[in-house]
Amino acid sequence: MIHFTALSLYIVAFVLWLLSLLSGARGGRAGLASGAAGAAVLFHAAALVGFLLQFRQLPIVGLGPALSSLAFVLGIGVVGVAFRGEAARIGIVVMPFIVLLQGAALWVGITPDTQVPGLEGTWFALHVILALVGYQGLTLASSAGLLYLLQFHELKSKRLGKAFHFLPPLATLERLTTVGLRIGFVAMTCALIAGWAWAGRFQGGIQWGNPKISWAILSWVALLVPLLARNGGGARTWRMSVTAVGGFTVVFVVYLFLRLTSTAGPGFL
Repeated sequence: MIHFTALSLYIVAFVLWLLSLLSGARGGRAGLASGAAGAAVLFHAAALVGFLLQFRQLPIVGLGPALSSLAFVLGIGVVGVAFRGEAARIGIVVMPFIVLLQGAALWVGITPDTQVPGLEGTWFALHVILALVGYQGLTLASSAGLLYLLQFHELKSKRLGKAFHFLPPLATLERLTTVGLRIGFVAMTCALIAGWAWAGRFQGGIQWGNPKISWAILSWVALLVPLLARNGGGARTWRMSVTAVGGFTVVFVVYLFLRLTSTAGPGFL
């Protein structure tokens, strides 16, 4: 029931942001949307903690729990910028993904998996925490990057319509994209190191043929490429935004594909 409540609040937040966009407003519904998103994350956190206490298993094993955990990570990314005023409007981009993931998790069932891997040691805990921060950074950067491209188009076309009045300024979106990429890249790099240390100790070494290893490296590359694209002159922010959006899209699609088709067994995300 708590998972359904979180999903409902996520939907409410998205609808409020959408209505704010359609009205071209900078206040009112947008503020309510941030509040609804915050409430959704709180309910979602309570649901995942309840899962942990009931089944004595991290909610990252099995397709349903993993999808729900990823939705929760994206939700934290939105709420994390909710106190920065207009920056919280990146939620209009992220929220459909959250709704899709949480809805899919409820559809397949958020139930424990019988094939529980060894989740021993501090290294694994560090791997999980750092990976969560890494995906938050990628989510923040790609969402802000997409809105930057939309706002840039509005200014270049000189239409200055409802989207222009709803979206944050270009400087704010550029700053969010850059900060998200930097935090995400550092966290994901450390997460890979911690994960490899854990695998070496408890699994006899890194299983390079495991699709999840490839996905983790792909996520790291998706954070690195936009940072590299930001170097140099010209439209560097535009390049950074395009590559951030593209990287997140690839990571998201590959994640869903691997979770639906992989036979490598359960594991983190």
